[in-house]
Amino acid sequence: MNVFTTDKIRNVVLLGHGGSGKTSLVEAIAYLAGMTKRMGSIDSGNTLSDYDKEEIKRKISLKTSVIPIPWEGYKINILDTPGYQDYIGEVEEAISVADAAIIVVSGKSGIETGTKRAWDLCETRNLPRMVFVTEMDDDKASFREVVQNLQEMYGKRIAPFHLPIRENEQFVGYVNVIQKKAKRWNDKGTVDKSDVPDYSYENLGICRDVLVESVAETSDEFMERYFNGEEFSENEIRQALRVGVTDGSVVPVLMGSNTLARGMYTLMADIIKYFPSPDRCKCAGINTISNDVFEADYDFAKPKSAYIFKTIADPYLGKYSLIKVNSGVIKTDDVLYNYHRDMEEKIGKLYVISGNKVEEVEELHAGDIGALAKLGVSLTTDSLSTRKNPVTFIRAAISKPYVYRQYKAVKKGDEDKISQALSKMLMEDLTLRNVNDSENGQTLLYGISTQHLETVQSILQEKYKVDIELMRPRIAFKETIRKKVDTEYKYKKQSGGHGQYGHVKLVIEPSGEMDKTYIFEQTVVGGAVPKNYFPAVEKGIMEAVKSGPLAKYPVIGVKVTLYDGSYHTVDSSELAFKVATEQAFKTGFMDASPVLLEPIASLKVIVPEAYTGDVMGDLNKRRARVMGMNPVEDGSNEILADIPYAELYEYDTRLYSMTSGCGTFSYEFARYEQAPDDVAAKEIEGSKE
Repeated sequence: MNVFTTDKIRNVVLLGHGGSGKTSLVEAIAYLAGMTKRMGSIDSGNTLSDYDKEEIKRKISLKTSVIPIPWEGYKINILDTPGYQDYIGEVEEAISVADAAIIVVSGKSGIETGTKRAWDLCETRNLPRMVFVTEMDDDKASFREVVQNLQEMYGKRIAPFHLPIRENEQFVGYVNVIQKKAKRWNDKGTVDKSDVPDYSYENLGICRDVLVESVAETSDEFMERYFNGEEFSENEIRQALRVGVTDGSVVPVLMGSNTLARGMYTLMADIIKYFPSPDRCKCAGINTISNDVFEADYDFAKPKSAYIFKTIADPYLGKYSLIKVNSGVIKTDDVLYNYHRDMEEKIGKLYVISGNKVEEVEELHAGDIGALAKLGVSLTTDSLSTRKNPVTFIRAAISKPYVYRQYKAVKKGDEDKISQALSKMLMEDLTLRNVNDSENGQTLLYGISTQHLETVQSILQEKYKVDIELMRPRIAFKETIRKKVDTEYKYKKQSGGHGQYGHVKLVIEPSGEMDKTYIFEQTVVGGAVPKNYFPAVEKGIMEAVKSGPLAKYPVIGVKVTLYDGSYHTVDSSELAFKVATEQAFKTGFMDASPVLLEPIASLKVIVPEAYTGDVMGDLNKRRARVMGMNPVEDGSNEILADIPYAELYEYDTRLYSMTSGCGTFSYEFARYEQAPDDVAAKEIEGSKE
């Protein structure tokens, strides 16, 4: 691929609900750009973006694909993202390097949960955006309804640039609102000028008024002329729209048919006309030597710097670090410094990646997106620069995973293979976490949702040839006591020669410090237990509290005092006193009114007003205590509740079902509370089994 200068580059992320047509839109554009001889389809499993076997099997995008499209002397780096919330980390990585966004909406399905989420992401990052309405070749599609719903939600910012022309249930052309002219597709795939249909005049007038009003609001001069009834020229309108689209005060709405490859020429022309090139965008980091702000601003004349926004660690493709060049020009064999790892990386060759195809390039200019192969230590969200001018950029905010399952290898002996495979997947997906919960004897896999974890399970099987079983996690219950008791145990064993003898008398009581496992003290007088055996006694306590006598859960909040005992000058040993202590602890613990404690989470659920009642009712069924409710900016409610961890199992699936995918939740550990009798009885019975 040719080298492109900063002013000839556009970095555009495709956002929208799953199934709205993002991937097929890329196919149509790539076909018209001459990158492919025929358009692939999701059903056939031969698209540029969705090349992974798991994506082909599921017929949805699971990862962000970068598709650089050369178009009339420009390079449009399209980042095709997954549409489902389960893979939100991929979207967050892509949006961190995008300079503008296209929100794709199905003309048939209309505004969906993913549409609103896409808009909110753009608002958070102040991204210029357009809306592209797909499936206009389908008779059930309604461009007018989509525009009306968008305007109801987001106001006068929504400005339709085109209106569809439909005849005999066919999508045959469009009306350009700016030019007030109509165009129809011909057999060659190009357009012919035509008259505006009579039935379009009313809508054209409405859309034109909205567009002109948006233009008028871009400057005081235009506003004055608008109120004076003056007409704006086409050039004035386009100039004002460039300003409005860039600052987000105008959001154009375009439309087309992906399957017929219609509407893409105008879309690409408007991307080039209205979306900013990187050199018109701001980008700043921190010089780690001087602590001054480094205004990178995608300036090719400034020292080299780049940001790693994504990692591909594929067993077939290899490892690639996807970067956006934030300043300077990066060339083959440059040496770049990673401040976070305090290491230099020789980058070797430079590449651009198009789906799963890798192409070598000589250099990457500021603002461009490319790839580096086999970096030694650098990871996603790391910054690269020169050692003389070390710079760090703000790391992208990636969603924290809250859904987890216990997992184990289906086949014994696969543990190492699974660990290696997961380490590669964790490198690719920052919303995955692998946690060794040694206290409860389980290994946990965290992800965004149940479906996300099931996808990981499937990828391990398909790509890495290892199977894991996902299971309900063991909740981290704890055991403690409510009474003070006196207990003792004498361990005496004779087996010829030296025997074993250890005798301890203990007081076991609540310590009142639930953040500590145990407190050990000794008040032995007269040498009943020699001092050299005190560490053995404490070691016995340490072992005993790891798995409590009640239900084999860790013990917390106990105080153990060694006050007496006896020893044998020949047969006593550290082992004997350790065993005696363990047995005395177990006996005393069960006499001290033991109880099971369950972990409680502080839960935050954000849901639209319409679903608040259902969510509150479900929380009550889950033994939650609702602590309060606060309105949030977009008309949703934030519900705050305390809930047992045991009741969070499969909550993501339930919340998604109740709220049609609109609800989100997060939580953090709050404290331990005594478990209800029925819950405790079930856990105790389960431990016996």
